[in-house]
Amino acid sequence: MSDTTVTLSVEGMTCASCVARVEKSAKKVGGVGEVNVNLATEKVTLTYDPAKTGLEAIAAAVRIAGYTLRLPAEPSESTESSARELESPQESAFRKLKSDFILSALLSAPVMAISMAAMTDWFARTFPLGMSDVNTLLFLLTTLVIAGPGRRFFTVAWTMAKHLTADMNTLVAVGTGTAYLFSSIVTLFPRWLPEAHHAGHLYFDTAATIVTLILLGRMLEARARSRTTDAIRGLAMLRPATARVIRDGIERDIPTSEVRHGDTVIVRPGERLPADGVVERGSSPVDESMITGESMPVDKAAGDKVTGGTVNLSGGLEFRATAVGNETVIANIVRLVEEAQGSKAPIQAHVDRVAAVFVPVVMGVAALTFLGWFTLGGLPFTPAMINFIAVLIIACPCALGLATPTAIMVGTGLGATRGILIKNAGSLERAHSVTTVVFDKTGTLTTGRPSVAQVVAFGSHDESSVLRYAAAVESRSEHPLGRAIVDAARLRNVGPSQVESFGSMTGRGVTAVVAGDAVAVGNTGLMKQHAIGLELSAGAVARISAEGETPVYVAVNGSLAGVIAIGDSLKPGATQVVAGLRAAGIAVVMITGDNEATAGAIAAQAGIDRVIAGVMPGDKAERIRELQAGGEIVAMVGDGVNDAPALARADVSIAMGHGTDIAMQTADITIVSGELGGVTAAIRLSKKTVAAIRQNLFWAFIYNIVGIPLAAFGLLNPLVAAAAMALSSVSVVSNSLRLKKTAL
Repeated sequence: MSDTTVTLSVEGMTCASCVARVEKSAKKVGGVGEVNVNLATEKVTLTYDPAKTGLEAIAAAVRIAGYTLRLPAEPSESTESSARELESPQESAFRKLKSDFILSALLSAPVMAISMAAMTDWFARTFPLGMSDVNTLLFLLTTLVIAGPGRRFFTVAWTMAKHLTADMNTLVAVGTGTAYLFSSIVTLFPRWLPEAHHAGHLYFDTAATIVTLILLGRMLEARARSRTTDAIRGLAMLRPATARVIRDGIERDIPTSEVRHGDTVIVRPGERLPADGVVERGSSPVDESMITGESMPVDKAAGDKVTGGTVNLSGGLEFRATAVGNETVIANIVRLVEEAQGSKAPIQAHVDRVAAVFVPVVMGVAALTFLGWFTLGGLPFTPAMINFIAVLIIACPCALGLATPTAIMVGTGLGATRGILIKNAGSLERAHSVTTVVFDKTGTLTTGRPSVAQVVAFGSHDESSVLRYAAAVESRSEHPLGRAIVDAARLRNVGPSQVESFGSMTGRGVTAVVAGDAVAVGNTGLMKQHAIGLELSAGAVARISAEGETPVYVAVNGSLAGVIAIGDSLKPGATQVVAGLRAAGIAVVMITGDNEATAGAIAAQAGIDRVIAGVMPGDKAERIRELQAGGEIVAMVGDGVNDAPALARADVSIAMGHGTDIAMQTADITIVSGELGGVTAAIRLSKKTVAAIRQNLFWAFIYNIVGIPLAAFGLLNPLVAAAAMALSSVSVVSNSLRLKKTAL
């Protein structure tokens, strides 16, 4: 039985230490392979062997570590349902945090106000209460904060302590708990700490306000984090709720989830298509921008493929459903983006190593701070305790845990809305360091729709006979150049001939017996293989190649009969894309099986000065390896099928998708529209995303590097530390969200 990969929700995580703990606990279960936990999405993607373990066992191990793994419910065919499942935990968490924060703020405000006012003569004159009564009131209000909104920190910390572990909740619980417990003893048992009682050393305001500020930070963080999934949620919600189908000759409206293969679906102007299919009747421009990223609508008519979620703009369409539910392009895109957002970028490995030891180290620093000030520094117990609390509160691994995944989520989501599908976080990170982009020629740099430009005949043959022989042989071939020859013969009314003994030589051409004549159609390699002289064609081939056209030789009964020139024009914008890459300091190479003259002409039109020509399909990967051996970090751009070995060999593989025929599983990055501008956009997106990750990590690390020593040396008030800690995570998420405004 093969391994199974699933993505599940995890509850209870708050920081990078939590991520490390969940991963560690899951990996301890026998049969579990790779485990990736994403703090930003609160999901875990894990691979396990069903023959050795089950999800229940993994969930139990995670539960022992103090977290809840949500096992999958019954599978649903509804994309809308998937969107709701994605949204629900985040929205629910935000609402709970919001209510807890409001309650905590309402209780903490009078605690802070009374604590400050009680130090003034005005308070004593205005309110005839003794300090004992004031302290009791502060105790009651703070107890409500700690036992109510602040209970979450202590509950998780206690769970962690039972398993001899600690996380961010531990730091908050120990810090606020110390301030609360000390102040409670001074208030309820003044004889135990007489000096503190007489001096009025109470820190109820510190405990209550820290809880409130941290809840505020988490609430703002939750709201910001929910925005990181806007792109994928928007894609998931593209399908309409209902579909209009014809069944048994009757037109009826049904839920989209009930559309079946082969159903005839009617789409009126302005409506979204509920499934993928093929148009049977009608014609209309269709807006595919949410799928391909291209703003211009695409005209659709009978025989054209259409994609669910796109918008029918003006005419009526009837199409036959070919993919429904989770089979549709949108469902596959959503799944791909979810997997990418759940994966880890290589840079995250460094953060994970830090997070694994962060909380224990902070606890140790805090303890040393207290002992240092109290025993060596001669500081009284209370100020030493305040420094101890400040160290605990200022340490914030939350920002470290969010720095990478939030940027990856926004980056992959933005790419998806622009028609750039990124397979995983590693692909997105690697793309930023590309030094060389290698383009396949046919179908990538060029339109991939070759046509016959001219026919040159030799000896006793004329153009029609050359074309007839070539078309007869190529009628058995599926090669694009062969189809162009067959199409040209049809347009010129060159009749078909009887074909026998067809044979194909990969990378060279085809042979057959046509009406009793032995015919070979292909390149110079095939001609040499059959010992056919090419002297007659030298001038014509030179001219054809100079014009950027591909010469196809036609030999009949061992002699050269003619040459067919086949041209393939550059894709719109190819020149601008090449210029843009070169301006960014990235080298551009074109690789092709064409001869050097033809390849050079196409490359010159595109502005490419480095060409690798005459390469067999199977040898392209070796050429990529040679570039890598020279120190280049190579991105290969191809069609995702014919160039599969080269794509697999490259550091970053980019497949050019066309409509619904997307090689989403083949390449690291897929450009859905097939437009070359997507290549530069993908590299630009990678650079922007990696820049955001580095900025996030810089601020997350610098925050702790500066903040912890300040607190340890007694230069940081716990309340200031709490406010700074609350804002650190929000700033990291907000910085990631700036990617949404990136112009690709």
